Amino acid sequence: MVYCYTAVGDSLTYGLGALPGSGFVPLYRRMAEEYVKEFVAYDQLGIPGLTSCELYERIRRDPQFRSSLKGAAIITISAGGNDLIRAAQDYETDFRPELLEQALSRCKACWQGMVNEICKLKKGGPASPYLIRAVGLYNPYPSRIEAAAYVHRLNGFLSGLLPTAQVYSLFAGREQELLSSDGLHPNAKGYRLIAEQLNRLGYRPL
Repeated sequence: MVYCYTAVGDSLTYGLGALPGSGFVPLYRRMAEEYVKEFVAYDQLGIPGLTSCELYERIRRDPQFRSSLKGAAIITISAGGNDLIRAAQDYETDFRPELLEQALSRCKACWQGMVNEICKLKKGGPASPYLIRAVGLYNPYPSRIEAAAYVHRLNGFLSGLLPTAQVYSLFAGREQELLSSDGLHPNAKGYRLIAEQLNRLGYRPL
């Protein structure tokens, strides 16, 4: 038997910041394979720079995304970091609270839309049972309390929506150790921590 794993998301799903094969997707695939004791094929559909709403549109309209998700027994989603980064790019000297609120509101709505759309796709699909996991956010602006508040609120929302790999506390204070040279994306060690947190969520109902 072959299990199919589809990873959709942003640069975290893509594995930006680490060498090929060192992102969380291939690492998590191997961990899942150890659990199910069967081969796990995977489709890595990460696109650097995507916001949550742009990813939602891909899930709604892109035939490749829809076909891969429909046949997947394991699904992971990473989104939300670029919403914060784009809101941050709209200011010059300080975070504007109204922009962060708008970004957070859009992000929550699009996450809910993504989950609803995937559940609709899965009805009557070939992969049953299946699981969906979210990748929580760390703070890409650790010196800014406004960014920390955004990340905490989004992570809390995600935990109420899906089983979520929470990594905020693992990265906090360890950014130099766990982030790549760009200061935004994880390095290989950081991606391994994300994969391990996903693995700790278990594999029910598979």
